[in-house]
Formats: sequence, C-alpha cells, structure tokens
Amino acid sequence: MTVGARRTFPLHGYLGAGIIVAAEAALLAGAPVVGRWFTPIVWTGYVLLLDAVVARLTGRSYLTTDRGEGVLVALASIGGWWLFEWYNAPRFWRGGADALGLWWQYHGMEPNLFLRRVGYDWAFATIFPGLFLTAAALRATVFKGARLKPWRASWSAQRVAIVVGAAGAALPLVVVSHWLVPLVWTSWVLLLEPLNFRRGRPSWLADLAAGDASRVLALLASGLVCGFLWEFWNYWALTKWTYTVPYPPSVKLFEMPVLGYLGFLPFALECFAMYQCVRGLLGQGARTPVL
Repeated sequence: MTVGARRTFPLHGYLGAGIIVAAEAALLAGAPVVGRWFTPIVWTGYVLLLDAVVARLTGRSYLTTDRGEGVLVALASIGGWWLFEWYNAPRFWRGGADALGLWWQYHGMEPNLFLRRVGYDWAFATIFPGLFLTAAALRATVFKGARLKPWRASWSAQRVAIVVGAAGAALPLVVVSHWLVPLVWTSWVLLLEPLNFRRGRPSWLADLAAGDASRVLALLASGLVCGFLWEFWNYWALTKWTYTVPYPPSVKLFEMPVLGYLGFLPFALECFAMYQCVRGLLGQGARTPVL
C-alpha cells in the first residue's frame, strides 16, 4: 500500500457488526441459547468490529497484521481473568458457599461443567482484546497527538509503587474481606507498570516521560467505554453476573453500583501492564504492539 492510500474496511468488521445485531435481535426474541451465551457471542462481535476499525484507522490489528499477538492477547486475557476469579473466591477450588464470590456472582450458568468452562474461557478471552482495541481506536482518533509536559516518575516513587503494589496484590488473598476489592483493580498496575518501564517494555510511564499522553488517556477511556458495555449487555443476558460490594451508595446503573464504574479506569491500566509483562517475559517486549 502506498503512503496516503485509502485503507479498506476489513470484511470481518461487517461480520462483527452482524453478530452484535443478530445477538441483540435473538435476545429480544427470547432465544434461550443466545440468552445463555450472550456475553461471549456479543463480545466476539465487538472484538471483530473494533479490530476492523483499528485496521482501517492505523493499518494494523490483531486479525490483519499481528495475528500472533492477537492469540497472545486472548490467552493472556483468559489467564488474567482467572487470576481475578481467584481473588473473588480465594477458596474457589474447594467449592462451598464462598465459591459464589466475594464481590461478583454468576447466575443462570450452563449446567454441563465442560460447556461452562468453555463459556468462561470464551468470554474471558474477549476482555483484553476488547479493551486494547477500543483504546487503539481512541488513541488514533480522540486522543491522537495528546501531549503534555514530559514527566518522569522518580526511581524512589517507582520503588514505593512496586512495594505497595506487591503488598496490595497479596493482602486480599490473606485477608478475605468484602472491603478489599479496590486492591484487586489497583495493585497489579502499581506493581507491574514500573517494572515494565524499567525494563524498556511498552509503558504509559515511558510515554509520559516522553510527553505523550495519548496511550494512557486512551486506556482510561477504554475502561469506561468497555465497562459500560459490559454492564449494559450483561444486564439483559440470561447468564449474567451481579455484585455484592459494601461501598455506598447503593444506586446502580444496570447491575453495577455507580461507584464501581470508577474501577474500570485502573482496571484498563492493570490489564495493559499485565499483558506487557507477559509479552516481555516471552521475549516479545521489543516488538511494537498494536496498542
């Protein structure tokens, strides 16, 4: 493709849009199978659509130019969310009442255990891709060229963040409490982002040191966009999740208490830090990621 050539919109984007529309229509029509599998179906459509949007905007995406990275993002997403499930139910593998979850619980689950695990992994595989593709699209449009005065976190501040993050990551596994859910969404970014920065991996701390605010703003915004869509689509599904968190106010937007939407901001940063750490450990840190 020559410089300045107009990029075509990939066909899988139309497929993704079609999946979203068809899933919504089937759900409204009362189709029970779609209702039970709605979350992985609709988020698959979203990922396909956003992948095409990002390819159209930037010339790169997980399904057009970086398929290996796309597989890695999906696998890291599955592993990352199973880690969060472990936090949600520290005695998850023992079963019992506490296996329902400290902070979120699933309802209307598939009775077949094998199919249930397929549903879990399929849904979990869409989390990181959905976040990162949304952020990539926002970075290429809304936050394109966002700059600020270069700011570099001091080494002492980074060391403090690492120590606080490590302690915060461990505490909810030691002290099982409904009040500790904020640590799940903040501790890993405090721990991993400085480590990624210091090892030369893709990092929004490195971006800020260079005066580039586009990636961190896009990630924060993607957390809110995807968080809203997760809760919106979940609200109407037959297989869904609800929350039991003690923080006021009790006012909800869909199933999520309104205060809980703030958690999607650090969550997006945390998922990015986790993924870049995995890429670095696998020797992929020097390659430029899609986001």
